[in-house]
Amino acid sequence: MTERQADQAASGTISMWDAEALRALVRDVPDFPQPGIIFRDITPLLAHAAAFRAAIDAMAAPFQDISIVVAIESRGFILGAPVAYKLGAGLVPVRKVGRLPSATIREEYALEYGVNTVEMHSDAVKPGERVLIVDDLLATGGTVRAAINLVERLGATVVGVSVLAELSFLHGRERLKGYRVSSLIVY
Repeated sequence: MTERQADQAASGTISMWDAEALRALVRDVPDFPQPGIIFRDITPLLAHAAAFRAAIDAMAAPFQDISIVVAIESRGFILGAPVAYKLGAGLVPVRKVGRLPSATIREEYALEYGVNTVEMHSDAVKPGERVLIVDDLLATGGTVRAAINLVERLGATVVGVSVLAELSFLHGRERLKGYRVSSLIVY
């Protein structure tokens, strides 16, 4: 796809919902962060103003009446903040251990190439709040599942999960059964 076609797709001239137009702006980086992994680099899509706007609009569109967007470190922050703005919701970060300044709750999870732990402030969401989880990528589902667990431990309701891209061959959706999952680009 040419740059002009990507501009047309992202601006709505073709269709702002065209996943292939957005996918064309995602760069594959082989052997990162380790041999055998193909990293899906979204920075070219983020740098393309019209495509970035179309992606944010599409990530927010399926969801209504959201009180809090929970964004997962780190690329989830880039997407979660404008999605929260679009939905008129607050924004709560889920971060790696030791990066939040106040009392936290933790959740350990497995990813496609290791184990990690994330935290959220223990007062970040309130019982009954309607939460949308946002991240850049759904792979094995471990990170998103950890974020869901944190939110639910605090009594809030996870309304859905919105991701830019999904690696379907890693079956991350299986860990998220019972939750509405929206992904724009599927590999």
